[in-house]
Amino acid sequence: MKTYMAHANDVVRKWYVVDAEGMALGRLASRVAAILRGKNKPTFTPNVDTGDYVIIVNTDKVVLTGKKLEKKYYRYHTGHIGGLKEIQYKTLMATKSDLAVYEAVKGMLPKNSLGRQMLTKLKVFKGAEHNHQAQKPEVLKLI
Repeated sequence: MKTYMAHANDVVRKWYVVDAEGMALGRLASRVAAILRGKNKPTFTPNVDTGDYVIIVNTDKVVLTGKKLEKKYYRYHTGHIGGLKEIQYKTLMATKSDLAVYEAVKGMLPKNSLGRQMLTKLKVFKGAEHNHQAQKPEVLKLI
């Protein structure tokens, strides 16, 4: 029996819009990462970007379970000596919730050039409006 291997020029991409209101951050990120990789398609090939475009709206209404708002920190480095910065997720979700969702999805994608290519298909918006209506995205209901 032959195994189907997709090629980059065979891929047909769709646009999906996901409403993140009331969803847990990790569950949202893992399901979106699977769609960006193309694991929801029968033509999934590990070495080819077969995923779809995903638009996430209402990231300011994403929830974190447990005590993660107080205990979890977003850490980054400025590049200077002693430049490690920490932001508590309570402040991050209040000010830059789109960054929190973006980084959560980024952490669930492969750490190579293919993962970086997949991440370009992710569009994250803080409010309910987005500027990709011309692509006619389908509403995707994540359970």
